[in-house]
Amino acid sequence: MTSPHQPGAAPPPGCPAHAAPAQQYPPAQPDTQTPVKLYGPDFAADPHRFYAQLRQFGALAPVEIAPDVTAMLVTDYRAALDLLHDDATWSKDSREWMTTVPPDSPVMPMLMWRPNIFYADGPAHVRYRDVVVDSFKLVEPHELRARVHHAADSLIQRFGAHGEVDLIADYARLIPLLMFNNLFGLPDSYSDRLIAAIGGMLDGNSPEEAAAANEAYTSYIMELVGAKKAQRGPDLTSWFMDHPNALNDEELIHNIILTMGAGNEPLANLIGNALSRMLSDDRYYNTLSGGALTAHDALNEVLWNDPPLANYSAHYPVRDVFFHGTWVRRGQLVMVSYAAANSQFDTTGQAGPGSGGGSHLSWAAGPHACPVKRHALLIATTAIERLTAWLSDIELAVDASELQWRNGAFHRALAALPARFTPITPDQAGATPWHNRDSGPTSSTRPEATSTERPHASAR
Repeated sequence: MTSPHQPGAAPPPGCPAHAAPAQQYPPAQPDTQTPVKLYGPDFAADPHRFYAQLRQFGALAPVEIAPDVTAMLVTDYRAALDLLHDDATWSKDSREWMTTVPPDSPVMPMLMWRPNIFYADGPAHVRYRDVVVDSFKLVEPHELRARVHHAADSLIQRFGAHGEVDLIADYARLIPLLMFNNLFGLPDSYSDRLIAAIGGMLDGNSPEEAAAANEAYTSYIMELVGAKKAQRGPDLTSWFMDHPNALNDEELIHNIILTMGAGNEPLANLIGNALSRMLSDDRYYNTLSGGALTAHDALNEVLWNDPPLANYSAHYPVRDVFFHGTWVRRGQLVMVSYAAANSQFDTTGQAGPGSGGGSHLSWAAGPHACPVKRHALLIATTAIERLTAWLSDIELAVDASELQWRNGAFHRALAALPARFTPITPDQAGATPWHNRDSGPTSSTRPEATSTERPHASAR
């Protein structure tokens, strides 16, 4: 996000789309009566096979995103851009649609209307968006990078001596939460509360567990707002409060909840998916100790091929509309598949520049495009670089084919990413995360891999 390079402005280096197709997905005749399910283990394991099937319907395809909850999914790049840029025909307000869906549907938390930037149209959306954009502009890039260093080093201290780690549960998921706790103005002592609350909402195995986690998250937000009402600080909460657009308490709370939620899960998945690619792709073998392909390249490839938010941009037409060959009724849920649009002209499930003249849609587009993508990219890039600098011989602890993807229609997310490395301790010679928290490891002080410490890539 601080980089001037747009991640979709050029195809990622060594993009697999330029190679010979590894697998062809045969055309299938669509069943026009039965929506395609975008959940379950089969979809999680190989979503591009499903996208190939959905393209047989045309630019829009009927899908089921949860039991008895259907939508139309845009899989065509041009149609996606037309929808995302046309806020006169398409609304983000889901309140009418919500009356047609069971209130306890598992997709309701992702689609339920709230007074925030995601679900507002017109002047209300501009008002909310200005608060978010203007506040994040006050976060200086060098300060943001230092905050990532602090968060990353704190986490590496927890597992560095063990020699093994789940890079999802113990790193990728926690970095955004530590960052947002800090950016919104609470001390590190509150971090574990935020981690436990959001983790419970993501992983709740029962309605009771999910409700308890939601209550804990609400309590955290209320304490945050109360603390900043009592004493402002150089933080996002205070800047939201003091913005000239004057959010009321309800708007303030919902825009904080939205910013934390929208910034957490996709950012965690972006970091996790990029680390998975770096640790399982031979082209990145030397990257960890100074090779040609970098963390930026890995993030670019993920945004093309495994977008952390694969299907979203929920919209509802304000009137019946004939859109790219399909009639869509007023108020019907229509979502955009960034993953399908990105890979539209490639049959291997690996996207390339043909999808849209060289630009992916993983940040969406138009008035509702991600307002803080530069910040997200800076956090993700710095988190990956920090980890691979301190743990330069890190590698997967299982074969890449054994990695499991989480169920769900919206995200592309690994369930776990087990890795191993040479343990580090605070008493070893040279700089360590325990002693060098506020500055990046340099080539003369960082732990270096040697040929005896790290097996050759072919030995994975």
